[in-house]
Amino acid sequence: MVEFAPLAMPWERRLQTFGILLWVFSFLVLPQLCIAAFIGLLHTRFWLCAVLYAAWWCVDRDTPQQGGRRVEALRRCILWKHMRDYFPIALVKTAELDPSRNYVAGIHPHGIMVAGAFLNLCTESTGFSALFPGIRQYLMTLPVFFRVPFLRDYFMSFGLVTSDKESGAHVLSRKEGGSLLAIVVGGAREMLDARPGAYTLVLRHRKGFVRLALEHGAALVPIFSFGENELYDQVKNPPGSWLRQIQNRLQQVMGFSFPLFHGHGVFQDSFGFVPYRRPITTVVGKPIEVQKTLHPSKEEVDQLHQRYLKELCNLFETHKLKYNVPAEQHLEFC
Repeated sequence: MVEFAPLAMPWERRLQTFGILLWVFSFLVLPQLCIAAFIGLLHTRFWLCAVLYAAWWCVDRDTPQQGGRRVEALRRCILWKHMRDYFPIALVKTAELDPSRNYVAGIHPHGIMVAGAFLNLCTESTGFSALFPGIRQYLMTLPVFFRVPFLRDYFMSFGLVTSDKESGAHVLSRKEGGSLLAIVVGGAREMLDARPGAYTLVLRHRKGFVRLALEHGAALVPIFSFGENELYDQVKNPPGSWLRQIQNRLQQVMGFSFPLFHGHGVFQDSFGFVPYRRPITTVVGKPIEVQKTLHPSKEEVDQLHQRYLKELCNLFETHKLKYNVPAEQHLEFC
């Protein structure tokens, strides 16, 4: 039976819902809309605008790999504060970050749409700059988003950069320090396990971020968003099922996952793509000191990776009871 939302709602809640809709729209609809707009312009009297943009795109093609082009006015837009209050989302600091150092931060878990990572690192709605003065944060995402006209510029304005080694090396090459490169380590594969009560991380064989930290002498920072997996329900797709096999194949071919998820709608609470109103608390752990090693061996990478897993587990165990995680629940790695 469909449960309709009440008609009489405070304006504050309506603004929160609008902010959420804009965020969902950016991931699910905006890429296709941008492609259609670019092609459409070519078939109108404004075709020259599309041609000039294409020319600019060629000149500017390397910018997503060179730190992007953030727009602070957009990052500080009040709309993101309404989105923050929708869940709500909070950012918790457990240790200082020295602005004279560079950092590689692992974000866990991925969830369906990385709401915690987006609001905490791509906007100032939770006060990241006030909590960590002198730190300039960058969040990596799939290169495919930067191959979409107009969308690439919109994403770069939030501080998003491409998820490849060249992009990471550019951010971490700042000799004066103060850069934090955030990587959602579990990536697209981890989306397929994102559901309420799930604490399985795709991390056991993900070591590229550790090698990157060693090569640049950047401290490793574990970050865990409690509540990230609670935002959507997902159709059951256990490993080995026909649905999971299809999803894995699509991921291999296209580079991103297709989880069958749902939350609630705008005018009814039974089904839709709007996330549930459930709190997210993103806890930033203590930095792990890393000795710069230009050509780290496999043993050095493995050793640091094991230490990272231990520190991430400690972070989870220390804070889980505060954020309604059962005492018997532990992180699992695959």
